[in-house]
Amino acid sequence: MRIIGNLVWLIFGGIFICLEYLIAGVVMLLTIIGIPWGLQCFKLAVLALWPFGREIRESQQATGCLNTVLNIIWIFVGGIWIALTHLIFGVLLAITIIGIPFANQHFKLMRLSFTPFGKEIV
Repeated sequence: MRIIGNLVWLIFGGIFICLEYLIAGVVMLLTIIGIPWGLQCFKLAVLALWPFGREIRESQQATGCLNTVLNIIWIFVGGIWIALTHLIFGVLLAITIIGIPFANQHFKLMRLSFTPFGKEIV
């Protein structure tokens, strides 16, 4: 079931979301300051490509308050807009019964896109 969900997700928009994150990540990597945010875009791109069967967990790395500072900057720079986009798509997909699993994946992506630092994908 996971493979079918991922294939349908990929055909009906997952590839475009993944490409969007990849392009944003490459643009952010062009500057030295944007490297941490570019790496987070790549993490989001991997999850956007195959979201079914994956889980988001808090990372066990001890980085202190650096994750909090980077998340706050991320929220103001673009995280709020990405999260709102996933929220809108999730609500639109939740209207139909067939779209509920895909809405759940958008809500999962929304949580990660709002504060990606300090989280890992399992």
